[in-house]
Amino acid sequence: MVQFPQANEVSSKGLNLSRAWQTTKRTIAASVLLLLVSTPVHPDLVILQYHHVSSSTPASTSTTPALFRAQLEMIERLGLEVVPLDKGTGDALEGRLDERQQVAITFDDAYSSVWDTAAPILEEFGYPFTVFVNTGAIGRRDYMTWEQLGTWAEKPEVLIANHSEDHGHLPQKPDESNRHWRQRIEASLDKAQAELEKRLGKAPPLFAYPYGEFDDKLEAAIAKRGWLGFGQQSGPVGDTSVATRVPRFPVATSFGQLDTLETKLRSRALPVPGDDLPSGVLEDNPPRLSLTLPDNLDSGRLNCFASGQGRIPVETGAKGRVDVQADNEFSSRRLRYNCTYPLKDGVYYWLSHQWVDLSRPED
Repeated sequence: MVQFPQANEVSSKGLNLSRAWQTTKRTIAASVLLLLVSTPVHPDLVILQYHHVSSSTPASTSTTPALFRAQLEMIERLGLEVVPLDKGTGDALEGRLDERQQVAITFDDAYSSVWDTAAPILEEFGYPFTVFVNTGAIGRRDYMTWEQLGTWAEKPEVLIANHSEDHGHLPQKPDESNRHWRQRIEASLDKAQAELEKRLGKAPPLFAYPYGEFDDKLEAAIAKRGWLGFGQQSGPVGDTSVATRVPRFPVATSFGQLDTLETKLRSRALPVPGDDLPSGVLEDNPPRLSLTLPDNLDSGRLNCFASGQGRIPVETGAKGRVDVQADNEFSSRRLRYNCTYPLKDGVYYWLSHQWVDLSRPED
């Protein structure tokens, strides 16, 4: 949405205009601003990403049962529509969403707490959900069983999808040959998909990257298979998003508190083509993120934040050009820049970009 200056801001610029012309400027600006503020921004899809729903598992990947229930209550109170992941994502990418803002709920790894705790609460609300499965872990301690997954596979409100066979780090390693990389990812991706089809009778074309890590070659492998690829970078899904790097909001207890969750649930995808964003692999440290905003957005209103560094500089140029770069280098394997742009009534455009530093040790 274009932000026009208020009348007193126009006159304070010290321009040598006649009083009559300044009055005209104020009238035009106020009229156009009223028109723009009243123009709705089309809704997008927000995907929530969970791991454990428990008070006794690692805090970094866990949502307490009380908070999980409160999050679902907020979704209900806001009147948001919870939709199946495959349909919601496809509609969002194609710009076919209804007038209501939509939400999809996902769980990574198929931990037993999803069966024991999360699913009964979801059933109370009647909300569909998706479980991404690393097939090699099923049946182990703290994970669901194939029997439990089979029960869910018969329910239309549950999707069970691919999260790799071994939950390995899938981007090509710096010293790894192309041949070895292809063999490794084919075994991990395709073995898991085949196991889902064998055990459950179906495997939707959906894939969640382990650790949210991807590179250009891995994205190409996902696209070749005709799958949607889901990351762990935050942000809503819109018609400028990319099918092989679909964003999701992590909502573990550290990131899913109610005072910030409403903003995430009501957010819109920043209208910047995802294809223009850089590779998911870190090349320079700190990295530079370059964007070109649409003509109707004021680049000076964009705010960006970096992992562990808080707000970072945003350099604005001509014709909506924006360059974002943190002041300090990063020492973590994964890092993100999150950028937001205020619209109205607490609604924000949101964009997140994640990099993986392949020189850092794997988790």
